[in-house]
Amino acid sequence: MIVRVISSAVLGIESYPVDVEVDTSSGPAIKNSGYSFPKNRVTINLAPADIRKEGTSFDLPIAVGILSAEGIIEKKKLQDYMVIGELSLDGRIKGVHGALSAAFQTEKMGMKGIVLPRENAAEAAMVEGIDVIAVDCLHHVVELFNDEREIQPVKIDISELFSRGLAYDCDFSEVSGQDQAKRALVVAAAGGHNIIMIGPPGSGKTMLARRLLTILPDLSFREAIESTKIFSVAGLLKKNEAVLATRPFRAPHHSISDAGLVGGGQNPKPGEISLAHNGVLFLDELPEFRRNALETLRQPLEDGFVTIARVSATVTFPAKFMLVAAMNPCPCGYFTDSQRTCTCTAQQIRQYRSKISGPLLDRIDIHIEVPSVRYRDLTAKSTGESSNDIKKHVSRARNIQKERFGNSRVNCNAQMTNRQIKEFCPLDKDSHRLIEMAIDKLQAFLTRGWIKWKNLEP
Repeated sequence: MIVRVISSAVLGIESYPVDVEVDTSSGPAIKNSGYSFPKNRVTINLAPADIRKEGTSFDLPIAVGILSAEGIIEKKKLQDYMVIGELSLDGRIKGVHGALSAAFQTEKMGMKGIVLPRENAAEAAMVEGIDVIAVDCLHHVVELFNDEREIQPVKIDISELFSRGLAYDCDFSEVSGQDQAKRALVVAAAGGHNIIMIGPPGSGKTMLARRLLTILPDLSFREAIESTKIFSVAGLLKKNEAVLATRPFRAPHHSISDAGLVGGGQNPKPGEISLAHNGVLFLDELPEFRRNALETLRQPLEDGFVTIARVSATVTFPAKFMLVAAMNPCPCGYFTDSQRTCTCTAQQIRQYRSKISGPLLDRIDIHIEVPSVRYRDLTAKSTGESSNDIKKHVSRARNIQKERFGNSRVNCNAQMTNRQIKEFCPLDKDSHRLIEMAIDKLQAFLTRGWIKWKNLEP
């Protein structure tokens, strides 16, 4: 007897349905979690066949199909539920990756609900309109489909999740001095601009970057779902965590590979730029990263997504993030320091800076010098605004931008198209004259840079 169980697999961050078809021969059975298993050949087909499948999420639907083919599970309810889950040898059901995407696919197909491991239930319950059935062992699944056990669907209070106050272990008010750098970060946060900080060791570049997250607006529901999907597929969502509450902050080591940064693999997985979607990607010691890895950032910074092509499939991952980079001005770090002497030669400095290409720097809107902090500033009592106060200003600026752009896909100034820049950022004669002088004197503006310069004012 052929039995069909509907399951799900992940391609990129989206889910697609997989039909698990099981056919068994008659004969005596062996034990599998206390149930009969056919002795003869078992035929299992995972359709569609043209898409690569991997992982342990098919364990449970295959087991359900076999037990139904043996008459242990009734078939009538199998077409109403999607089934995913990993089975341990003793019949316990363990968590899998991509449960949120599977839940969205369940809702898209118009099915009644999804049966999945308990540790994945919270994230799946974020999808409205379906029953999320959490199970602990194979025995519970059998009883569920045979109407011998009533399992209440898992419910999540979405509004309560997003009403909780966010607590961070750091604050902008803790940073002594560096008023200019702090102002630059506030402008970057308000407009969603990429920023690079250049300064000697110990000037506070990393400290400032890690506090940027505390002044960014809270995640919207749509943004939270997008980021949670990515973390779920990557297996980084914490056990029983329903949704990401804070914007992602990713700070990969400079030894990271190209695939680790932008994503890849035979069955493509999201990289750091996608894990930083709707959040911050912090690249400390920027020149120490492999140049090839840095060059892969150029297209995602421009488009907000990355497409990875393989023979079996082409996958697109979202990658809208704020790039925050930090670097020293030279190999020894003290080229611009007024208190210490630089020991680098001119050739060493040129070679060091040449590790970062012009096209990449051209995509970073704000370049700010972060000097060493004087002792008296370091020991003085901080009088700067707290992160909560700055966050209110940033949120107000973001709301103005959303109102300005209306129903377009643009959320902040950094994402404006050329047409929108011309529409919303007209320049007067004095501004044109200033730009002309800057181009003639510095010769530092390419076409893209000139357009983005106009984009910097909220």
